[in-house]
Amino acid sequence: MTTVSRETHERLERFADLLVQWNAKINLVSPRDIAQLWPRHIEDSLQLAELIPEGKTITDLGSGGGFPGIILAIATGNPVTLIESDQRKCAFLREAGRICEARVTVIAKRIEAASPPPADIITARALAPLNRLLEWARPLLKEDGFCLFLKGQKAQAELTEASADWHMSHSIIPSRTDPGGAIIKVSDFKRVV
Repeated sequence: MTTVSRETHERLERFADLLVQWNAKINLVSPRDIAQLWPRHIEDSLQLAELIPEGKTITDLGSGGGFPGIILAIATGNPVTLIESDQRKCAFLREAGRICEARVTVIAKRIEAASPPPADIITARALAPLNRLLEWARPLLKEDGFCLFLKGQKAQAELTEASADWHMSHSIIPSRTDPGGAIIKVSDFKRVV
């Protein structure tokens, strides 16, 4: 388990309680995942916090139920822009930001239509194949920024496929919460011409 301060843990508890409450009305996570909310979603997202330098701006793509975006805003204190197209989920994200005192900005648009200021770091979890994530991330990322994508068992295959279309620096960091999962860190990427 990732170690956080008592205050951060309390804010994460508030988030978890709010998510359970809202999940009864809108599908933020699978109902079967509620019992595993901490290890499956919160801890999985928290492992990214250690990879994020203090003060860096973050944009989270397809924020959905707040993973990893809200969790990172709570854990790091960094400003996080959450991009989510589902208006109901955006309402939840705004309320979670308020209740948890997280520095978040919610953009209620499709990723392709969003134009937030370029971020230092782009994150995503359970959203799309790496190729698509890189396509979405490129215009939203500062030139010297990097991406952190939480991936499952197909991480290596997705990297291999993306390498055909993208020049990039990357590393694979084993997930601490999913034995078959990984965090793909990507920087200096551009389309193959």
